[in-house]
Amino acid sequence: MKNYRTSEKVNAGSMADIAFLLLIFFLVTTTIATDKGINRQLTEKCPDLMDCTKNIAERNILRVLLNSNQDILVEDELVSIDQLKNKVMVHIDNNADESCSYCKGSSLGDFSDNPKKAFINIQHSRETSYELFVSVQDEISKAYKLLREVYAQNTYQKTLSDLSVMELKKVQDVYPIQISETTND
Repeated sequence: MKNYRTSEKVNAGSMADIAFLLLIFFLVTTTIATDKGINRQLTEKCPDLMDCTKNIAERNILRVLLNSNQDILVEDELVSIDQLKNKVMVHIDNNADESCSYCKGSSLGDFSDNPKKAFINIQHSRETSYELFVSVQDEISKAYKLLREVYAQNTYQKTLSDLSVMELKKVQDVYPIQISETTND
């Protein structure tokens, strides 16, 4: 007589349930990193019948250079990230004079003709770190926000968040964000 051994069978019915529960556990407990971007609105397309190339006076352009050594140069002057916001505010908020409260001690050459004509030009190299680039963008955004906040408070006696849509549009028209970005390479 031949002795046949039957193989032992494992009940795998609950294995699918366990795998499903583990999958749900890991999906619920895992945090997914989200990339942060720079919130900018692109300018509108130039109408076909208009010449959209502007001649911008040199005094209206504030040049911010980010080099491969992770230095910030504003008009060829080495500045720290902490000083950048004030430099941007001084350049933007004026009437070609020292009428703004934080412009004291700046030379007249630092000023643009007026806030509507002020441009910020950011130049960076390929070796500039992403963190530095985002930090510079953030400081420029803070400068514009603070200028708009002060203007809203002085004009409407309200904070930016309390303004109506029309009032906010007027504030944005007084302090338009005009930034250009170029690479040095």
